[in-house]
Amino acid sequence: MQLTKKAHACVRLEKDGRTLVLDPGAFTEEDAALGAEAILVTHEHPDHFSEERLRAALDADPAAEIWTLASVAQKIASAFPGRVHTVGHGDAFTAAGFDVQVHGKLHAVIHPDLPRVTNVGFLIDGGRVFHPGDALTVPDHPVETLLAPVQAPWNKIAEVIEYVREVGPRRVYDIHDALLTDLARPIYDTHLGNLGGADHRRLASGASAQI
Repeated sequence: MQLTKKAHACVRLEKDGRTLVLDPGAFTEEDAALGAEAILVTHEHPDHFSEERLRAALDADPAAEIWTLASVAQKIASAFPGRVHTVGHGDAFTAAGFDVQVHGKLHAVIHPDLPRVTNVGFLIDGGRVFHPGDALTVPDHPVETLLAPVQAPWNKIAEVIEYVREVGPRRVYDIHDALLTDLARPIYDTHLGNLGGADHRRLASGASAQI
């Protein structure tokens, strides 16, 4: 499987000539979802969900489909009948040849005064990859590659380190990093690498790795 990092929280997964994209939001390249047979969206916040990017991908490929939670599906399903699938915690499905399990229900707390939106994480191919969206969800399944949200208004580095320890993956790749400056990058790399207990790696946007 090839994993390609796109800007912020978006990744592309390719296997056997088929492509799945997760969370092509407004912070992500405009073409991030183009060419994907399947698109997964974890929640409704614009840095993860861009209606414009989803519409462009589905218009470009009449066979492309989306799997997401109800709050996103209701915004776009009417424009693409039968191609937008609503999923929630505990569901399992196959998309673009990838087996997917859904884990989690709520977005992490940003502030007690703000209501929590729904959020799901996607476990790919029996644990080879886990994308949690904007939550520190621990799936009830071993994880080989964890996509860790390293910087957000709702987290701090100590929480991310404890999350990596709890999930216990073989390796960690950074996501949710558009607001993290190059100056601060070495600090995050050092702490996650030294304290997380897993092989910590970072990809520049557009770079790929075999996993």
